Amino acid sequence: MTTTFDAGQALEPRTFTVTRADLVAYAEASGDHNPIHQDEKVARSVGLPGVIAHGMYTLALVGRAVAEWTGGAEVVDLGAKFTSPVVVPAEGGAEVVVGGTVKSVADGLVTLVLEVTCEGQKVLGMPKAVVRA
Repeated sequence: MTTTFDAGQALEPRTFTVTRADLVAYAEASGDHNPIHQDEKVARSVGLPGVIAHGMYTLALVGRAVAEWTGGAEVVDLGAKFTSPVVVPAEGGAEVVVGGTVKSVADGLVTLVLEVTCEGQKVLGMPKAVVRA
Protein backbone atom coordinates (compact mmCIF):
# COMPACT_ATOMS: atom_id res chain seq x y z
CA MET A 1 0.00 0.00 0.00
CA THR A 2 1.37 3.38 -0.94
CA THR A 3 -0.72 5.44 1.49
CA THR A 4 -0.50 5.76 5.27
CA PHE A 5 -3.73 5.71 7.26
CA ASP A 6 -4.64 6.75 10.79
CA ALA A 7 -7.65 5.65 12.83
CA GLY A 8 -10.44 8.21 12.54
CA GLN A 9 -9.19 9.55 9.22
CA ALA A 10 -11.97 10.53 6.81
CA LEU A 11 -11.57 9.39 3.20
CA GLU A 12 -12.47 11.63 0.27
CA PRO A 13 -15.86 10.46 -1.05
CA ARG A 14 -15.96 8.92 -4.50
CA THR A 15 -18.94 9.41 -6.82
CA PHE A 16 -19.82 6.93 -9.55
CA THR A 17 -22.51 7.44 -12.19
CA VAL A 18 -24.41 4.25 -13.02
CA THR A 19 -26.18 4.16 -16.40
CA ARG A 20 -28.44 1.65 -18.08
CA ALA A 21 -25.55 0.85 -20.43
CA ASP A 22 -23.45 -0.08 -17.37
CA LEU A 23 -26.19 -2.48 -16.28
CA VAL A 24 -26.26 -4.15 -19.70
CA ALA A 25 -22.46 -4.53 -19.65
CA TYR A 26 -22.55 -5.90 -16.09
CA ALA A 27 -25.28 -8.39 -17.03
CA GLU A 28 -23.12 -9.67 -19.89
CA ALA A 29 -20.02 -9.94 -17.69
CA SER A 30 -21.78 -11.55 -14.73
CA GLY A 31 -24.39 -13.66 -16.48
CA ASP A 32 -27.12 -12.03 -14.34
CA HIS A 33 -29.76 -11.21 -16.93
CA ASN A 34 -32.64 -10.70 -14.50
CA PRO A 35 -34.96 -8.29 -16.36
CA ILE A 36 -35.42 -6.04 -13.29
CA HIS A 37 -31.98 -4.69 -14.19
CA GLN A 38 -32.93 -3.73 -17.76
CA ASP A 39 -36.69 -3.67 -18.33
CA GLU A 40 -38.74 -0.86 -16.76
CA LYS A 41 -42.06 -2.69 -17.18
CA VAL A 42 -40.82 -5.87 -15.54
CA ALA A 43 -39.18 -3.95 -12.66
CA ARG A 44 -42.39 -2.05 -11.94
CA SER A 45 -44.52 -5.21 -12.26
CA VAL A 46 -42.68 -6.72 -9.28
CA GLY A 47 -43.09 -3.62 -7.13
CA LEU A 48 -39.81 -1.85 -7.79
CA PRO A 49 -39.74 1.90 -8.49
CA GLY A 50 -37.94 1.24 -11.79
CA VAL A 51 -34.90 -0.52 -13.21
CA ILE A 52 -32.38 -1.17 -10.45
CA ALA A 53 -28.64 -1.77 -10.44
CA HIS A 54 -27.35 -5.22 -9.59
CA GLY A 55 -26.45 -5.36 -5.90
CA MET A 56 -23.06 -6.86 -6.71
CA TYR A 57 -22.40 -4.06 -9.20
CA THR A 58 -23.03 -1.55 -6.41
CA LEU A 59 -20.65 -3.48 -4.15
CA ALA A 60 -18.07 -3.52 -6.96
CA LEU A 61 -18.17 0.30 -6.94
CA VAL A 62 -17.26 0.11 -3.26
CA GLY A 63 -14.29 -2.07 -4.20
CA ARG A 64 -13.28 0.50 -6.79
CA ALA A 65 -13.36 3.29 -4.20
CA VAL A 66 -11.30 1.19 -1.78
CA ALA A 67 -8.73 0.53 -4.53
CA GLU A 68 -8.50 4.25 -5.29
CA TRP A 69 -8.06 5.18 -1.61
CA THR A 70 -5.46 2.51 -0.91
CA GLY A 71 -3.47 2.50 -4.12
CA GLY A 72 -4.66 -1.00 -4.96
CA ALA A 73 -3.85 -2.66 -1.63
CA GLU A 74 -4.82 -6.31 -1.17
CA VAL A 75 -8.46 -6.52 -0.05
CA VAL A 76 -8.79 -9.07 2.74
CA ASP A 77 -12.51 -8.56 3.41
CA LEU A 78 -15.25 -6.61 1.65
CA GLY A 79 -18.90 -6.86 2.55
CA ALA A 80 -22.26 -5.20 3.08
CA LYS A 81 -25.97 -5.88 3.28
CA PHE A 82 -28.16 -4.81 0.38
CA THR A 83 -30.70 -2.51 2.02
CA SER A 84 -32.12 -0.24 -0.69
CA PRO A 85 -32.03 -0.44 -4.48
CA VAL A 86 -30.14 1.93 -6.74
CA VAL A 87 -32.81 3.03 -9.20
CA VAL A 88 -31.26 3.82 -12.59
CA PRO A 89 -33.33 6.12 -14.84
CA ALA A 90 -33.45 5.56 -18.60
CA GLU A 91 -31.84 8.95 -19.25
CA GLY A 92 -28.67 10.05 -17.48
CA GLY A 93 -27.92 7.81 -14.56
CA ALA A 94 -27.87 7.35 -10.83
CA GLU A 95 -25.02 8.71 -8.72
CA VAL A 96 -23.65 6.35 -6.10
CA VAL A 97 -21.47 8.04 -3.48
CA VAL A 98 -18.99 5.99 -1.46
CA GLY A 99 -17.53 7.62 1.63
CA GLY A 100 -15.45 6.14 4.38
CA THR A 101 -13.53 6.47 7.60
CA VAL A 102 -10.54 4.52 8.83
CA LYS A 103 -11.83 2.54 11.80
CA SER A 104 -8.56 0.96 12.82
CA VAL A 105 -4.99 0.23 11.80
CA ALA A 106 -3.56 -2.84 13.52
CA ASP A 107 -1.45 -5.91 12.80
CA GLY A 108 -0.83 -4.84 9.21
CA LEU A 109 -4.54 -4.42 8.45
CA VAL A 110 -6.56 -1.27 7.80
CA THR A 111 -10.30 -1.51 8.52
CA LEU A 112 -12.53 0.97 6.70
CA VAL A 113 -16.10 1.75 7.73
CA LEU A 114 -18.04 2.93 4.71
CA GLU A 115 -21.20 4.76 3.77
CA VAL A 116 -22.78 4.12 0.37
CA THR A 117 -25.64 6.35 -0.74
CA CYS A 118 -27.72 7.23 -3.78
CA GLU A 119 -29.74 10.44 -3.71
CA GLY A 120 -28.86 10.80 -0.03
CA GLN A 121 -30.29 7.40 0.91
CA LYS A 122 -28.12 4.58 2.23
CA VAL A 123 -28.16 1.71 -0.24
CA LEU A 124 -25.79 -0.66 1.56
CA GLY A 125 -25.98 -1.56 5.23
CA MET A 126 -22.87 -2.02 7.34
CA PRO A 127 -20.42 -1.79 4.43
CA LYS A 128 -16.81 -2.34 5.41
CA ALA A 129 -13.49 -3.24 3.91
CA VAL A 130 -10.28 -4.58 5.36
CA VAL A 131 -7.04 -4.18 3.40
CA ARG A 132 -3.51 -5.35 4.06
CA ALA A 133 -1.20 -2.46 4.85
